[in-house]
Amino acid sequence: MRTEMLFRALADLTRLRVLRLLGEMELSVGELAQALGQSQPRVSRHVGILCDAGLAERRREGSWIFLRTATSHGSLGPEVAALLARAESVDDAFADQCEADRLKLAEIRAWRESQAETYFADHAHDWDELRRLHSSEESVEAALSSALGERPLGRLLDTGTGTGRMAELFAMRADHIVALDKSLAMLRVARAKLQHLPPGQVELMQGDFAELPFADESFDTVLFHQVLHFAQTPATVLAEAARVMRPGGRIAIVDFAAHQREELRERHAHARLGFADEQMDDLLCAAGFAPAAPVALDGGELVVKVWLAARPATASASPSATLGKKVS
Repeated sequence: MRTEMLFRALADLTRLRVLRLLGEMELSVGELAQALGQSQPRVSRHVGILCDAGLAERRREGSWIFLRTATSHGSLGPEVAALLARAESVDDAFADQCEADRLKLAEIRAWRESQAETYFADHAHDWDELRRLHSSEESVEAALSSALGERPLGRLLDTGTGTGRMAELFAMRADHIVALDKSLAMLRVARAKLQHLPPGQVELMQGDFAELPFADESFDTVLFHQVLHFAQTPATVLAEAARVMRPGGRIAIVDFAAHQREELRERHAHARLGFADEQMDDLLCAAGFAPAAPVALDGGELVVKVWLAARPATASASPSATLGKKVS
């Protein structure tokens, strides 16, 4: 019966297009409908068939349902993805359709990013105050410092630096800090906050955490402080963090535990409603990290957690380098 369902699922062009799109990123049914140019009810029916056949999976976040290619043990997802990639390479009509779908997907990505960028620009000067609405910043900083311990931080990458508070906190413990943010408005605020530090201690740089502008094995410590929930594809972001980390290095992630505060999507442009421990462990392991037990900070409606993981000392990465863009 499973084989029959599998072949039935693959016997439709729209469902093949869905699988190619989900191979690029997680999408909601509404976003799939937008990319495919079809109604949501029709796309929902196609998604149901793919899920029943074990080729796609649903993941609920609040009132939203995200779809992704199946990752469960024994899934044929990787084999089907390889087959579809082969089909696209030999079937010009299918290739043209897939390319048109990817153009729509680019529009969806741009729309998501514009929402986040608009929010950052509008709230650059009160970002610290907004953070305090969710949790005690002092207790979070103490927990993060404790989790990192006394071990030297070496070269530290503060990813999504925002106002620069984490760079300020660890400036004297690191050999050098690169404070990265995509928003120029945020970087302007960070520059004002960090101007009292010794010259050359902290380097401000514009860049995207999904495509880090650094060479492989450039940092000993990578920090994500209340930023990973903005990632459209956290797996991609963590894979980039692993790429730029030296063997034996560490990653520290401060973020919300999984929650149901749906309004944070609209009010604060959160792409993810926090992370469950199992989900974070899966993400870290997939990126090649060895996670430690998380630390939870109760004391508010939203629970903040600190996840720490190490990159095995035997890890290696292929050499590649790109230059970042310094902020003047």
